[in-house]
Amino acid sequence: MNTIQVWVDGQIVDADAPSVRALDHGVTVGDGAFETCKIVRGEAFALTRHMARLGRTLAGLGLPAVDEGRVRDGVAAVLAAGDPIDFGRVRITVTGGAGPLSSDRNDSPATIIVATTPSAPHAPSAAVVTVPWVRNERAATAGLKTTSYAENVIAVTHARSLGAEEALLANTRGELCEGTASNVFVVTDGVLRTPPLDSGCLAGITRELAIEWSRKAGIEVVEETLPFDVLARAEEIIITNSSRDVQGVHLVDDRSLVAPGPVTAQVVDVWRTAEADLGIDP
Repeated sequence: MNTIQVWVDGQIVDADAPSVRALDHGVTVGDGAFETCKIVRGEAFALTRHMARLGRTLAGLGLPAVDEGRVRDGVAAVLAAGDPIDFGRVRITVTGGAGPLSSDRNDSPATIIVATTPSAPHAPSAAVVTVPWVRNERAATAGLKTTSYAENVIAVTHARSLGAEEALLANTRGELCEGTASNVFVVTDGVLRTPPLDSGCLAGITRELAIEWSRKAGIEVVEETLPFDVLARAEEIIITNSSRDVQGVHLVDDRSLVAPGPVTAQVVDVWRTAEADLGIDP
């Protein structure tokens, strides 16, 4: 049985079989939105928050909202279709549907794709690199989780070529922004800090929960503008996303750090406790 399960517009399909039109606008110009949820013991984690962000991205792209119930049906279908997944990812993709061979749109129903795959949990810490490319915090797509991911592919491929697993980017103002698929936190003077959303970073679901839960536990978290070179002097660096949860950084470029450091360890403990207490849809 294929370990990847795929549902397209109401039907489970073979992962290797053609199931999306060649002129789908998501294929021709990357016109679409997506979400990736962690799978924990066969269920999608924080699905309600992910669905809300999907709606915000579609609105930001000028695409119609999709029926949340239909998307949830797709998630349920792929989770039930294969062997139970103890840990993995479910990806929800919504495109502009059939379109012309240009940036114009047709009045076409959206294409909805849901897919699952098992994966291994990430290590407690990661190596990252800084890259010369930047996020444009004034772009029309700033802060949106779109399927136009070529910039991220270039940056993370560069990181992999250097033996790292993530690339961290500044914005056009030279401020710390985010990773290709992660949000970033730093610890300076013993305080946990992260770029604000107006830096152009994505409003990550894990970022959101880590801030909420840390503050509730009494850990100071400051959202503030940070220079990109804070990475060269930070006491600790953390990256977060839906499959990493809260992950320390032990190497940034050629600079080694202790990971997890004391603040990172606190946040990891807070995360694990809150996730266990609040369940699958916090």
